[in-house]
Amino acid sequence: MVQQVLSQVQDQRLQMILAPQLRQSLEILQLPVLELQSVIQQELEQNPALEECEAPQEGAAAENAPEPTPAVPETEPVKEMDFKEDYEVLLKLDDDWREFYQQSQSVQRWTADDEERREYFMDSMALSESLQEHLMGQLPMAGLGQEDRRLGELLIGSITSDGYLSTSIEELAASTGYSMQKLGEILAVIQGFDPVGVGARDLSDCLMLQLKRRGLDRSPAAEMVRRFLDDLAARKYAHIAKEMNLSVEAVQEAARLIGSLEPKPGRAFASDSTTYIHPEITVTKVDGEYAVLLDDDHLPHIRISRHYHKLLEDPNTPAEVKNYVQEKIKSGMFLIKSINQRQQTIARIVKELVKTQRDFLEHGLSHLRPLTMSAIADELGIHETTVSRAIAGKYVETPQGIYDLKYFFASGYSNAEGQLVSNKTVKDAIANLIARESSSQPLSDQAIAESLKESGYSVARRTVAKYREELKILPSHLRKA
Repeated sequence: MVQQVLSQVQDQRLQMILAPQLRQSLEILQLPVLELQSVIQQELEQNPALEECEAPQEGAAAENAPEPTPAVPETEPVKEMDFKEDYEVLLKLDDDWREFYQQSQSVQRWTADDEERREYFMDSMALSESLQEHLMGQLPMAGLGQEDRRLGELLIGSITSDGYLSTSIEELAASTGYSMQKLGEILAVIQGFDPVGVGARDLSDCLMLQLKRRGLDRSPAAEMVRRFLDDLAARKYAHIAKEMNLSVEAVQEAARLIGSLEPKPGRAFASDSTTYIHPEITVTKVDGEYAVLLDDDHLPHIRISRHYHKLLEDPNTPAEVKNYVQEKIKSGMFLIKSINQRQQTIARIVKELVKTQRDFLEHGLSHLRPLTMSAIADELGIHETTVSRAIAGKYVETPQGIYDLKYFFASGYSNAEGQLVSNKTVKDAIANLIARESSSQPLSDQAIAESLKESGYSVARRTVAKYREELKILPSHLRKA
């Protein structure tokens, strides 16, 4: 038998570790503007050396603003700050604070009235109630005893956001020691809660609960749900009619009834049902050229407090206080630099996108060019992961509408003229073909591929099927009326 012992062993290895400051810089680069607002506000609350200042006014200050501090190259190793040197730079930056926000001089200013309206809007928003909270609110009114109510809470905790029971009664019985009959009785009570169909084990159970609530649990529709759910999905109405000895018209009417039911009863309580988008970049045409404007007015304008400058300069300030102030100032300085570098990086990427996608800006989706993140990264001399972080969750307002920056990165094909076209252009062509097809004779994937080839897009049938599925369009035999 091998004896196990504890011992200390020295092991030399090469390992890459991200410095805390670099990690913070990468996080700030990746954050969308609305989340970055929260981070800056949190830092303002925690770091006494930081203070919020007035937004710079438009005018002569822009003419005298110095050049922005160049971003640190990615290949340069992260070094500890030389506080004295950086502090002198900080004082100069503080005097010329406007330079951090001159990129948005042409953007409409965020006025006090705008801020008041925004706060009123945010304060007026009702917090959404989760499905579990909605069910827990009904539990006390179900007339259950204390022990049964605890079982009810256990079952509600096992219901997914879609409204389905995620753990089987058998598994719950084995883990709790309660009988399956007891748990089934409590589940039946919960299934009587709002929304209708909640607590179902599967889709068939969910639909049956809704039909039962309508008094239709013995109807032809209920029998179809129990026996022919897969055939209903495939629209095999003739087969169902033959098996149930009904007319095809009666089967189609029952199918319409079933189609009106809710397959995901918890959908109305989904926490991600509302998404707020704020385009922090604007691309607009000025004198025949496209300009890239970053909206910095939605970011709090921060600087190092003058009070802390004086504390450092005061010879009577105790050493421990000076050390504390230095650490807070260094933290604030790095935040300011990280925000500035974030804005510069995003601006550089979008400017390169504008150069590549000018035809899209002029003519729309049909002229969107294929593009990869590595191509942009090579052009700008940065790493591909930096591009990925910089575009994550960022939206741009263009003459063609508001788009996620990731929208502009896609693979593509060569058309008949040898020009590269984006796969999004091909998807749009597929959607247009299907929208114009005859409902009695829908186009097959092969027919769509042939039609695309006539239009100059050489796309295989399996690729058409893949794009059709991504567009959430049914196959031809399910689109037939």
